Order: sequence, then structure tokens, then C-alpha cells
Amino acid sequence: MPRIRKLAGLSVLLLLAVISADASTLTGRVRIIGRKSGAAAVQIIVYAERLDGGSQVQPDEYRIVQRDKAFSPRVLAVPVGSTITFPNEDPISHNVFSLTRPPFDLGLYRAGAAKSRVFGRTGTFWIFCNIHPQMAAAVLVVRTSHIAEADAAGNFRLDLPGGRYLVTAWSERSRPFSAEITVGAASETIDLMLDETKYIDVPHKNKFGSDYPRAAYENKD
Repeated sequence: MPRIRKLAGLSVLLLLAVISADASTLTGRVRIIGRKSGAAAVQIIVYAERLDGGSQVQPDEYRIVQRDKAFSPRVLAVPVGSTITFPNEDPISHNVFSLTRPPFDLGLYRAGAAKSRVFGRTGTFWIFCNIHPQMAAAVLVVRTSHIAEADAAGNFRLDLPGGRYLVTAWSERSRPFSAEITVGAASETIDLMLDETKYIDVPHKNKFGSDYPRAAYENKD
């Protein structure tokens, strides 16, 4: 049964470490602790928000494709103000929605159609289909354009202009972990950590805030 990622009873895990560095290229590794046995890996996002002023947010246009009754990519990080288009490449209809505030509902649309949404507020938006409960995606909206995806080993790279930044690691299974850093002219490496100890799954609701009918999990269309 598809489930939304939810954190219950987890105190904020936010460590602010001040790291001085002379770097235009910031590399590092995100270490995972508390992962339950047999749990699959999830995508890790790392982003850097400038602390000393200067323009850093450049909204852009992105796509999350509906194909084979799944969203692709399943996790996407974008600068605030960006537009995401949701094309339907399945031979069946879909209904994209989110109950994350402010909620939205793109309505039912057929194969070959596409609808878009501007994400004008920061935060994590959970995206679902009202017909197919197995379809789930997470959109992380941040106040920066300095965004990277860590690889399977947790390694990441960010190319940053000189200045002071708050660098944050994020995944759908943990609270964010942040470190403050001053970037200069040479390369530097830092380590970040995400804690999955208190991560649990709960079933997500449909767009009306109700449980999906049993037939939805058996739906072949």
C-alpha cells in the first residue's frame, strides 16, 4: 500500500556548525543514521542559501511526468517561484493534487494532456493522483537556485560564489540537517548527517481528505 512519509514525535534535528573555508566548489557526503533494516534508499537533496545578501533565486520551468502509473522524477527540488508541468504520458486519465498548504487540484485529464502549477511558497509539497493511490511524489521548494542531488553514496557537489551560506541536507525520511559555511576561493569538503530513526509510514488520503476506496488499490486502469 503506498504511503506518505511522516515524522512522528521527532524533535528537530538541526545542527548549525560554523565552518570557515576558502572554496568555490563545495563537495561533501551526507551520512545516514538510523535506517531500518531492509529499507530502500531515498533521494537526498542538498541546497545552499546565501546568508549575506545577493541574488540567488532564479525560478525555472520543470516537468514531473506521469508514466506507468508513477511520477518521474519522484523527488524534485526547485527554486521558489518555479513552474512545474505535469504531462500525462499514460494511456489513462490522472488527477494530480496536493493537500500541502496551499493545496491544489489540477483535475482529471487524459493521455497527452499536461497541466502546470507555480510553486510560490517554500516547503515540501506531497503530490498524489486521486485515482491511483500508488502514485506519490515530493517537491521541495527552496529559496535558492544552488541545489544538488547526492549520489547513491551520499556524495554531492555545489559550485558557489564567494560568501556565507547555510547548506542543508534533506530527504523525505528525516528532519533537515544544516551547516553554516563561508565560501572563498579554494575547494572544501564537509560532512552532513540525516537521521531516519523515527521515520514511519502512514497511508495518504485522497483529495477530499478521506481514505481511498479499496477498489482504487485494485484498479487496473
